[in-house]
Amino acid sequence: MPTCFVVQGFGKKIDYSDGRVLDLDASYSVIKEAVEAAGLECIRADEIRHSGTIDVPMYEQLLRADLVIADLSTSNVNAAFELGVRYGLRPRATIVVAETGFKNPFDVSHIVITPYKHLGEDIGRAEARRFKDALVAHIQGILAQDRVDSPVYTFLQRLAPPNESALKEAMAAAATAPPGLEASADDAQSQKRMLDKAMAKMNPPPGQKSDFMGAKSLLQMLHDDRPCDCFIVQQMALATYKSRLPTPKDALLEAKTMLETIAPATTNDPETLGLWGAVHKRLWELEGRDEDLSTSINAYSRGFYLKQDFYNGINFAVLLELRGLLSAKAGEREEAIADKVLARRVREEVLGYLEPMLEDAAELPPDKRYWVLASKWEICVALGRDAAAAEQAARALQPADWMIESTESQLSRVRQTQAELQQALAAPAAPAP
Repeated sequence: MPTCFVVQGFGKKIDYSDGRVLDLDASYSVIKEAVEAAGLECIRADEIRHSGTIDVPMYEQLLRADLVIADLSTSNVNAAFELGVRYGLRPRATIVVAETGFKNPFDVSHIVITPYKHLGEDIGRAEARRFKDALVAHIQGILAQDRVDSPVYTFLQRLAPPNESALKEAMAAAATAPPGLEASADDAQSQKRMLDKAMAKMNPPPGQKSDFMGAKSLLQMLHDDRPCDCFIVQQMALATYKSRLPTPKDALLEAKTMLETIAPATTNDPETLGLWGAVHKRLWELEGRDEDLSTSINAYSRGFYLKQDFYNGINFAVLLELRGLLSAKAGEREEAIADKVLARRVREEVLGYLEPMLEDAAELPPDKRYWVLASKWEICVALGRDAAAAEQAARALQPADWMIESTESQLSRVRQTQAELQQALAAPAAPAP
């Protein structure tokens, strides 16, 4: 059977050009369906069974695969490098795909790229069907025609690609090289199952309680194997502070220490910034230290303007009003009014970002759908608009208890803060000294 090697990152990756998180495993599942529907065996680097360094079988696949599909989403440098290797080795049968947010650098601008669209982190069902059908047609077309698609062989027309005898010599030489780190497809699949189990413990089916400590234990084991995986650190920190054990403060301080390993003060990762903001917001609620409130506002602000998302946006707005209330009580009326106005503007912006997501809400996984609807529910309450429809739709999803509790707690805080801020601003200003 002919083979297709997919060049792509694994798991959830951040596009640092716009702060979005893309689940490349979701992308791969659609690509794999298309490849198999076109009659080819599909393989990605994490599915290669091998001992020793991954480089040898990876380069072999780049040379010998009947087709290579390279996904450049999130401007993945590794994928771009491997695409360049493929173009240098084979003049034909290479397809480039990328999520619609990919920004073409100049040297790639003349290459045909098949686009697909993520809805939040995942691909919606309708888009998955469209992308699969388009990719099947593209695969069948490119394999049916004998056309050079490598820019290397297009512009260097007398260049001859490597032959099979050269490959055998190279493989024989590689076989005598010192072994590298051992890895296997079984290891990767085992880690994925463990991660899925941890995420299920944090977001269980309706009617079941979240097991944050159980999730934390699994994530710690994953972290031991993948110490540089930012996503694992983020989820460990989330499970830790949500557990509230051994005490809420201890849990928050432990989560803070975890996040410090991924540079929250300088990062442009919106997920890290959102968690850093959440930890400091809760520390401020426990201890009332101004530096925690300032750190939280700064984190949510950076995350919101990087990603233009609802999570960072609604929390940014909440804290702006809280800071405004403190300013009003301290007699700093202009600062209080400025924060109140900015909070309203941020919420209006967030509502604009939510509308396209609400149109495709049925395409989202249930937990993501809940947060979209809950965000609209909260914003409508904060802006003094009718929130009944959004609340009803959010509750109808029967989310985990902690999700509803989080929303209701935030709504209570918003109502109380707005009432106190309005009262403080209505009071006569203190006479100037």
